[in-house]
Amino acid sequence: MTNKTPSSYIMGCLNLCKKDTTTVMEGRTKEVEDYTLDGSTDWQGHPARRGRTGTWVSGNLILVNQGLATLAFFGVAVNLVLFLTRVMGQDNADAANNVSKWTGTVYMFSLVGAFLSDSYWGRYRTCAVFQAILVLGLGLLSLTSYKFLLSPSGCGDEQLSCGSHSSFHEALFYLAVYLVALGYGGYQPNIATFGADQFDEGDPKEGRSKIAFFSYFYLALNLGSLFSNTVLGYYENEALWTLGFWASAGSATLALIMFLCGTTRYRYFKPGGNPFPRFCQVFVAAMRKWKVNVGSDEDNKLFEVEEYSKGGRKILHTEGFRFLDKAAFKTSEELNKAEENSFNAWHLCPVTQVEEVKCILRLIPIWLCTIIYSVNFTQMASTFVEQGAAMNARISSFKIPPASMSCFDILSVAAFIFIYRRVLNPLVARRNKNKGLTELQRMGIGLIIAMMAMVSAGVVEHFRLKNAINETSSSLSIFWQTPQYILIGASEVFMYVGQLEFFNGQAPDGLKSFGSALCMTSMSLGNYVSSLIVAIVMKISQRGESLGWIPSNLNKGHLDKFYYLLAALTAIDFAAYIACAKLYRPVKFEESDEDNSNMISLEMRV
Repeated sequence: MTNKTPSSYIMGCLNLCKKDTTTVMEGRTKEVEDYTLDGSTDWQGHPARRGRTGTWVSGNLILVNQGLATLAFFGVAVNLVLFLTRVMGQDNADAANNVSKWTGTVYMFSLVGAFLSDSYWGRYRTCAVFQAILVLGLGLLSLTSYKFLLSPSGCGDEQLSCGSHSSFHEALFYLAVYLVALGYGGYQPNIATFGADQFDEGDPKEGRSKIAFFSYFYLALNLGSLFSNTVLGYYENEALWTLGFWASAGSATLALIMFLCGTTRYRYFKPGGNPFPRFCQVFVAAMRKWKVNVGSDEDNKLFEVEEYSKGGRKILHTEGFRFLDKAAFKTSEELNKAEENSFNAWHLCPVTQVEEVKCILRLIPIWLCTIIYSVNFTQMASTFVEQGAAMNARISSFKIPPASMSCFDILSVAAFIFIYRRVLNPLVARRNKNKGLTELQRMGIGLIIAMMAMVSAGVVEHFRLKNAINETSSSLSIFWQTPQYILIGASEVFMYVGQLEFFNGQAPDGLKSFGSALCMTSMSLGNYVSSLIVAIVMKISQRGESLGWIPSNLNKGHLDKFYYLLAALTAIDFAAYIACAKLYRPVKFEESDEDNSNMISLEMRV
C-alpha cells in the first residue's frame, strides 16, 4: 500500500474533480452546440437541432419546390402575350401592356405575402397557402381555356385566330390568371427567405452555405422555367394551350406536395407581429420630442432594451436620420420608466426599433434605382417575343417558338452563376484582401450589362427592319436575338442574385420576407413603368400616318428606337445608382450579444 502525504492526497482529489468537471462541461458544450444559435425552432416549436433540421437536406427540397413552382408559373407567363393576341384577339401594344400589368401585379402581391409572413402566419404557412392558391388558379385557367376560350377547335396558332368571347368567359380568364398572380406572388419572396432560414448564420459552415443558397435558388428558378420556355412553349405555340396549362397545374400540385413532405425537417421562425404600429410609434415619439436636441455625443442617453422580442437581433445605433433618434432619447421624466421597462411605446422607443425604420429608409433609394432594370428585364416576356415572332424562326421544317428563345437567358444564368462563383469572385477576392464583389457592386454591374442588352436588341431590330420581306415577317434569323438574351441572363446573375442577398441581409430580422419582397416589387413597378413608357411612346409617336414605334405590324414601326430609349434611361439610372450606393451605410447587428444570449438560453434548456 502506497502512503500519500495530505498535500498530495488533496491535489489528487482536485485533479480528479477537475477532470470530472471538464468531462461534464465538454458534454454540455457538445449538447449546446447541437442547437442552432439563431433562435430557430423545429416544427413542434422546440429549439432546432443542427443534425435533425435544416441545412442542405431542407435546402435542396426547397430548391426542387422552387423549380417546379416556377415551371408551373412560367407555363403561363412565357406565352401569355401570344395567348392574348391569338386567343383573346388583342393587338401587340395592348397585349404587351396587359402582360406588363399582370406581371407587375404578380410581384405586387409579394408585399401581401411578405406582410402576412412577417406579421402573423410565418413563412411556412404563407408558402403553403399561396401555393394552394396557385394550384387553384392554374386549374381554373385550364378548365376555362378548354371549355370556353379555345373555339373553334384548333384555334390559337398563327393561322387560325379564336372567335369572340363573352364577358363572362373573359372574366373567368382574368380571374384565373390573377389567382395565378396572387399565388405565385405571395409565395415567391417567402420561399427564398424560408430557404435561407434553413442555415444558421452563427455557424461558419452554414453561414457560407446560406450565401451560396441564393445563387442556387436563382439557378433553380431559371432551370424550372427552362422546361416551360422550351417544351411547354413549343406546344402552346402550336395551339395546344390546354395541354400546357394542365402540365403547369400538375407541376404546381407536385411542388405543393413535396413542400409539405418536408414539414418535420424544416427550421422555423416565429412572426414578429405587425411592423406598421412599430414604425408609427417611432415617428410619433420623435414628433413629440421635436424640440429635443440629440447630439452625436449623447448615445448613452438613448434607450435600449435588453432583449428586442419583435425584431430578433438588436441593431447598433448609427448616424444619419438624427431626427428619428429623438424617439429613443430618454427625458428626465422617462428615465425611471425606462429602467423599470414600464415605458409608453408611443413616447419612448428602443434604439433597435428606431434603427429598423432607418434600415428601411436607407434601402428605399437603392430599391428605386433597380426599377429601370426591371423595365429592361420585362421586355423578355413582351417585346422580345413579339420581335422574335416577326423573324425567320424556321430550321428546315421545324419552327422555333419565339418564347423559347429565353432558354438562352436561362443557360446564360446557369453559366454566369458558375463563372461568378468559381472564377470572377475568387479572382477579385485574391486581389482585394479576401473580399469579393459586394452586393452593391454586383447590382451596378447588372445595370451596365442590361444597358448593353437593350443596345443589342436595338441593333438586331434595325437589321430586322432592313431585311423585312413582307408586311409580317423578315428574312433575318431569330437566332440574331441570342446576344440580347445572353446579356439579360448575365445581368440577372449580378442584379437579381445581388438584390436577394442585399435586401435579405440588410433587412431587420423581423422583416426578412419584406426584404425579399423589395426585390420582387422592383420587378412589379418595373412592369408598370414599362407599360407607362409604352403608352407614352405610342401616344407621342402616333402622329399623322405613323402607326407608332410598336404597332401591330412591327415592320411598320420602330421598335429599335424603343430599345435605344430604354438603354438611355438605364444609363441615367446607373448614374443615380452610383450616387445612392456611395451614400449607403450598412446595418450593424449586435452579433456578439445575440450569440451569447442564445448560448446562455440553450445552456439553461440543457
